[in-house]
Amino acid sequence: MLSLIVGLGNPGERYENTRHNLGFRVVDSLARKNNRAFKPGKGDYLFCEIERKKEKKFFLIKPLTYMNTSGEVVVDALNHFSLGREDLLVLCDDTNLPLGKIRIREKGTDGGHKGLKSIIYQLNSISFARLRMGIGEVPQGMDLEEFVLKEFSEEEKQTVEKIIEKACTAVENTLIWGIEDSISRFNA
Repeated sequence: MLSLIVGLGNPGERYENTRHNLGFRVVDSLARKNNRAFKPGKGDYLFCEIERKKEKKFFLIKPLTYMNTSGEVVVDALNHFSLGREDLLVLCDDTNLPLGKIRIREKGTDGGHKGLKSIIYQLNSISFARLRMGIGEVPQGMDLEEFVLKEFSEEEKQTVEKIIEKACTAVENTLIWGIEDSISRFNA
């Protein structure tokens, strides 16, 4: 059963509402729903511990490094909490999915996402669960980095709130019923 939920993003106010910070926004929402606050971890991350009656204890993680070096933080957190990659669920944005769609996988490539690439490199494995949230395609003529570091438009914000809520529900479902149930329930 999953125990370490890592939301990918970039630290700092400048990046707070950018497309690349959807992972942070989902773990922030999960912490709020459980009346918990993040605190400094034993590495370059903030963490939040949540314990419920139906599930075992789990941890929410926000790396304090930038996206490209997220893998180092994931390894540090897994080691600190004595967990393996089978206990890991990574939450991230995805330009290969339309805005508002989510996709859960038990394993896979980085799909061009530098945070996932860093985690795959540090774990030396593609075998870890991930929940990807669509932020839409990069507009023609725009650089990928420029696009992911842009804030959502006013028209997109309502959809973004829905995707955050849907991702929270998917994480909670996965904690209770497992990844396979969430794949069949949320990937449709």
